[in-house]
Amino acid sequence: MTDAVVDEPAEAGAVAVYKRIFKEVLDKRPSGMRLRLAHAMGKNRSFVSQISNPAYPVPIPVQHLNTIFDVCHFPPQAKAAFLRAYARAHPRRISRLTEGPHERTLTLHLPDLGSGKRNAQLDALLQEFARRLIAIMQEKE
Repeated sequence: MTDAVVDEPAEAGAVAVYKRIFKEVLDKRPSGMRLRLAHAMGKNRSFVSQISNPAYPVPIPVQHLNTIFDVCHFPPQAKAAFLRAYARAHPRRISRLTEGPHERTLTLHLPDLGSGKRNAQLDALLQEFARRLIAIMQEKE
């Protein structure tokens, strides 16, 4: 048996530890937080459900951690406990949290267009615009 196969259950248990902390913080937030978080990360609500459920071994990608902390307003003690557990589960990934560019969240107040479909289209349009604009700004000649 390879080391990767032997380490899978240990890693899954370590992932569950930080996911429990994340879930506890999310459960204390107002309804709609999962959807707001999904929008901030540019993902589906189901992605947030997967990464916040300790039963699923899917790890939380390191590039989303700062967004999660900002949007969910992690209390300092919970954030410290989460980062310790995350570092135990992914010792090589945690260094990437402090490296490279950081993201921040901007909240826009938009008019309600009177239709869920039209509102979703406007949200998607603005998110895509922001992603493309950032990609253009980060291009090196």
